Order: sequence, then C-alpha cells, then structure tokens
Amino acid sequence: MKRFLLGALLATTAHAALAADLPSRKAPPMLPPPPPPPMWTGFYLGANVGYGWLDNYTRGNSITGWNGAGWVAGAPNVADNGSSNGGVVGGGQVGYNYQFHPAWVVGVEADMQAANIGDNGPSFLGTTRAVDWFGTVRARIGTTLFSPELLIYGTGGFAYGDVRLKHALLGTLGQTGTGWTAGGGLEWLFAPNWSAKVEYLYTDIGSSDWGGFNNFEQRVHVQSVRAGVNYHFNLFAPPPAPVVAKY
Repeated sequence: MKRFLLGALLATTAHAALAADLPSRKAPPMLPPPPPPPMWTGFYLGANVGYGWLDNYTRGNSITGWNGAGWVAGAPNVADNGSSNGGVVGGGQVGYNYQFHPAWVVGVEADMQAANIGDNGPSFLGTTRAVDWFGTVRARIGTTLFSPELLIYGTGGFAYGDVRLKHALLGTLGQTGTGWTAGGGLEWLFAPNWSAKVEYLYTDIGSSDWGGFNNFEQRVHVQSVRAGVNYHFNLFAPPPAPVVAKY
C-alpha cells in the first residue's frame, strides 16, 4: 500500500512539473496604444484665389481744397461715389500651427494678395478708390472639436496695402496704407500633408497726407472670400499599431 501511494505521489508531481513547462494558452497581454499625436502642428505654405470688393463707405474721403479764399476742408471738389466695385484677388500664404490640446489649435499666418478691385475711373470733380494689392499678418485660433481633420478658426491682426485714389483733376495718387483685419474660416485635412480652406476677411486700411495741391485722407474697407490649399511640411505620422508582447 505504501508503495502504491508513493508511486501516485511521484506521478502527480511529475505531471505538474511537465504542465508548468508547457506554453500558456492565455492570450498575450497587449500594451495600451500611445495617444494620437497632434495632427496640425507644423509649418505650411499655400496659395489662394477668390473675390474681393469695397464696401459703400461714403465717409472715407476728406480733402482739404481751395475754395477761392483759402484752404479749407470740404471744398466743392470733394465727392465720393461710395462704389462697391469688386474683382479677383489671389496670392499666397505661409504660417505655423501649434496644437496644444486635442481640440484646440493656435497659429500665425502671413499672406500677400494681388487684387483688381475698386473703381475704374474718377467721377467729375470727384475721387474714386481702388486697391491693387494688400497683405496681412494674423493670429489664428481654432477648434477640431467636431472632427480631428476639420479646423474651424477665427483670425485677426495687422493689414497693409495699396490705397489708390483716382481724381478727376489730379490723376491717380497711390500710397501704402495700414490698418487691421479680422475674419474666419474652415480648413480640412483631406490627404496626408494637404489641406483645403475657405476663408472670409474684412480688411480696413488707410493713409493720409498725400501732398500736392490737395491733402487726401483716405480709408478703404476690403471684404474678401477666398478658397485655397496648403501643404504641411511636418505633420505627425498616424499613430503606430498596438505593440503585442511576445513570449
């Protein structure tokens, strides 16, 4: 009897040792995937085209002129048609985004636009306005709350551009004016490193002290709607596949 019990004990011990050496049938543990990296952080360069127009701003011109007795404001040769003539705008932009939160992006952008907006010619004894080019340097802040690939943003900052007056008697006078701009838009990452955007800007620029026989003080309000594309140089790659531990 003792021999039988001793043999059973040895057999059980050997079986347990052999089972311990066999590979486990449990699924290997999976490491948690790393958090997705920011999609929007990095530099970008792009181009745009759209439509711009001047608003009906009838108080934009003030001219000091000769009234027969002296130089006074509001001489009879002052006129402003308040035209809202529009035309094509187009140019390029460069900027940098920083995604500091999964749903928030800040950045800075500079652009330069060629334009063909404003009046074609002066009225009799009056002035008309035109803008041949303008540029901006703006801050941007936006959210990707609705989709990681869709950036909804607001923008605003410094503006400058060509302020051109066409006077019936003095001809065309042009200067570079400065001011501000504000607007907003949508930008969509439709492919790796590529995005498309639609943007609206309201731009207020002006200048004064034109010289000559009359002293012009002029402001123009430019509204523009533009569509464009951007190439992003250093967007982060998609997150890697989960790492599976091997045994």
